[in-house]
Amino acid sequence: QVQLVASGGGSVQVGGSLRLSCAASENTFNRRCMGWFRQAPGKEREGIAGFYTYSGRSVYADSVKGRFAISQDNAKNTLYLQMNSLRPEDTAMYYCAATSPRSYSDYVCSLTEYGYNYWGQGTQVTVSS
Repeated sequence: QVQLVASGGGSVQVGGSLRLSCAASENTFNRRCMGWFRQAPGKEREGIAGFYTYSGRSVYADSVKGRFAISQDNAKNTLYLQMNSLRPEDTAMYYCAATSPRSYSDYVCSLTEYGYNYWGQGTQVTVSS
């Protein structure tokens, strides 16, 4: 059973930075897609970043491309989301998620919720001007 614990959210001013962490149970980083999603009040949850743990291939939503970067630390079983140049529209609850293991050496992870079977609790990010 995969367990994910998200942390690192907080309040920041426009243009600031935050790094979110997603601590995973052991052996989670074995050919899975790991994703970061967010949900703003009154809006649907959207996928913003995906990462295939075996190849390190990452994908980003257009809304965060060039500002956010996803990475992993295998030794710590932790996934990160570095968020720079934050904007008020980045204000949301942020979630990390994982798929079941894949059998591929490389994979383009989806930014839809389909296939993400494991979810962490959310961590709130608030960006103020």
